[in-house]
Amino acid sequence: MKAVILAAGEGKRIRPLTYTRPKPMIPIGGKPHLQIILEDLRKSGITEVILIVGYLQEIISGYFQDGSQWGLNIEYITQTEQLGTGHATLFAKDAVQSDPFLLINGDIMVSSETFTKLIKKFKSASNNSFLSVVKTPDPASYGIIQFNKKTHDVTTIIEKPSPENIPKDSFTNAGLYLFNPNIFDAIQQTPKSPRGEIEITDSIQRLINQGNTVKCFEIEDFWLDIGKPWDLLDANQHLLNKTELVVEGIIEENVRLIGKVGIGKGTIVRSGSYLVGPLFIGEHSDIGPNCYIRDYCSIGNNVRIGHACELKNSMVFDGSKIPHLSYIGDSIIGSYVNLGAGTITANLRFDKKNVLVTVKDKKMDSGRTKMGTIIGDYAQTGIGTTIMPGVIIGSYSIIGSNAILQEDIPPNSTYLEKKKEST
Repeated sequence: MKAVILAAGEGKRIRPLTYTRPKPMIPIGGKPHLQIILEDLRKSGITEVILIVGYLQEIISGYFQDGSQWGLNIEYITQTEQLGTGHATLFAKDAVQSDPFLLINGDIMVSSETFTKLIKKFKSASNNSFLSVVKTPDPASYGIIQFNKKTHDVTTIIEKPSPENIPKDSFTNAGLYLFNPNIFDAIQQTPKSPRGEIEITDSIQRLINQGNTVKCFEIEDFWLDIGKPWDLLDANQHLLNKTELVVEGIIEENVRLIGKVGIGKGTIVRSGSYLVGPLFIGEHSDIGPNCYIRDYCSIGNNVRIGHACELKNSMVFDGSKIPHLSYIGDSIIGSYVNLGAGTITANLRFDKKNVLVTVKDKKMDSGRTKMGTIIGDYAQTGIGTTIMPGVIIGSYSIIGSNAILQEDIPPNSTYLEKKKEST
């Protein structure tokens, strides 16, 4: 069986991290999210993978090449325009031919066991197509799937329902499918939705209306849709919890490692540092002296964390520098970011309410009382910068010394704190 992964979109809801990389290439726990999917597919026995790519596709193909390093054979197909999930799926028609195939949204995270169970279910159910569902606390954000509780036959798909119309005990679309090739005929017959896209859910509903059986597969273990920046922190936490971590770097005297800690080759952790896992540090990084790095931190390769810094529940991508006397909490720091000494990320509001974060130009409730900053690649801050909860700093931006950031900073901007006039 082949797997088709949809990885062509721009990932606008994950800005600024996707200005410089495709969304599936955002690193989680030390490796790109797409690599995690591919490794889990390989564990489930799949070796033939079709990647539907588009936005910054050369980064994806340059990293994975032909897939042989992961025991896979990868075929790349370019989606020339991004016109919806159904439109993207249609590009795989010639590569799939007459065989059933697994279809995966490139922004979900599931376990390899989920892939295995779905394939087994398909083989035992007269080769009917399957749509995976999951229970979520916010079903209004996803498509609602209605199905016969006895036969598990899908009956109706309701895309983005209004909250007052959501039935109790609703299941939502998980973005994981196992199709027979007749889905392609349904896609070709599907008109564009009101938002101008060909939705795969509309094509599935068309299949059902034409008398085809589509079964429902409930995901009972881990599932996560990485649709917003703070979802990356949840994904990172999950991955660190389930991954075996080993220490391969250099640990100086008077360093304490508590719990599950992974340290890559060539990394040095200097004297006086205190590391509490689970946490991961990549290769050739320089940590300390006298750092306090707390649980659920994921630090990339060639990162410098200076004297007396504290990091908590944060992700720091490759090549970034966080010098002495800085605090990074519940934050995501992009690649090659250079923070001035004494940079502080505030992560808790005075009123203890959930932190708001801008997603596609709209303020959204993160659902978190603890949420710091998101900083795009190649940004810089001056000494003594304070960043308030939920503030986003765009890629390539420069923040002057002693600035207090209370509003988002666009990419390629320079922000200098205004001096107070003397009286």
